[in-house]
Amino acid sequence: MSRSEGTRGAAKKAVALQYGPNDTAPVIVASGMGYLAEKIVETAADNGVPIYEDNSLSTILTQLQLGQEIPPSLYQAIVEIYVYFLHFDAAGRAAETEEGAGGPRGEETT
Repeated sequence: MSRSEGTRGAAKKAVALQYGPNDTAPVIVASGMGYLAEKIVETAADNGVPIYEDNSLSTILTQLQLGQEIPPSLYQAIVEIYVYFLHFDAAGRAAETEEGAGGPRGEETT
């Protein structure tokens, strides 16, 4: 999910991506501006979907059609987001493991 906050006169934008095992690239599954963007972000948050904010990328992605695959020119940007989320998820799992073993909450391990 990519989201950008509105700045003076600019509407908020949000785009939701999905990447399934049979997809050749991530696909746009939701896209909107203003109120619709707020609902997309709210739905993502309610369902535990990670949210990544990038105004430039949101602007580009909102120009794509629903169901459209991400074009090759955006692969690197999307890969960086997925890597960020994988790192974030791995850090969360490590913290849960430490908590289960009596380790301190919220501390990073090296």
